[in-house]
Amino acid sequence: MKRKIVLLASLVSGILAAVLTRVYLSAKDAEVQSLKNAINSRYGTLEVLCFRKDVPSGTVLAKSDLGLKTVPALGMRGQALELEHLGDILGRKTLLGHRTGDVVFWADIEGGNPTATGLSADIKKTMRAVSINCSGAASVSSMVKPNDHVDVIGTFDFERGGAGKKNFVTCTILQNVLVLATGAQTAKTRAKELGLSSGYSTVTLEVTPREAEMLAFAEQMKGRLVLSLRNRNDTSYEKELPKVDFEKIQGEIEELNLKRQNQRLTNR
Repeated sequence: MKRKIVLLASLVSGILAAVLTRVYLSAKDAEVQSLKNAINSRYGTLEVLCFRKDVPSGTVLAKSDLGLKTVPALGMRGQALELEHLGDILGRKTLLGHRTGDVVFWADIEGGNPTATGLSADIKKTMRAVSINCSGAASVSSMVKPNDHVDVIGTFDFERGGAGKKNFVTCTILQNVLVLATGAQTAKTRAKELGLSSGYSTVTLEVTPREAEMLAFAEQMKGRLVLSLRNRNDTSYEKELPKVDFEKIQGEIEELNLKRQNQRLTNR
């Protein structure tokens, strides 16, 4: 009898907990909806283009890839694409991969807004454009182009032991960074020039404010910045990349070469 009472009490407690949880979630949903309604009432709504399905980077957009969704106009007007822009982006490529329901922005489309002027129109909100000195071999023989993605590698020299001895250290500062411009050439101007390009001495990257500080500091250090060009569809991230000096090269060069040869044999 006592066992039945315990089981019944447990069942009642479980039901009560489920009911209370549902009430709590319903209240939260109502609170969120109330907030959305208040924003919509104050700022209005906007019908914008969105991705109807998952698309990888480099996708040539077709009408079947795109749909419409209604969003609060706050922060979207002038940034998100509307139905009137549909014809402007069909046949153009996406710069990054997107998930179903993501809003389409000009910054997501190769070449950006054809009617916009100036580089600032190509920079995503919350991001920054920073130029670094980089030409020739440091920019993959000047073959890095606007809309490419690169890793930024820095080599710095420090005095060691106070005796004037140099200690060179190389490390990857940033990974998978979008190139906004090479010299004064952006994706839009390059398209108008039919892909022709000339030499350049600076490369402009799209970075976060914190990354901008890191690059500004790295530019002031005694050393050199080099760009490593990535495959456009490669969004991988290497964790815990080590700092490299002569001792590390001397200790690991054989292992690295063996690993690379094994990978080549595996990929055959």
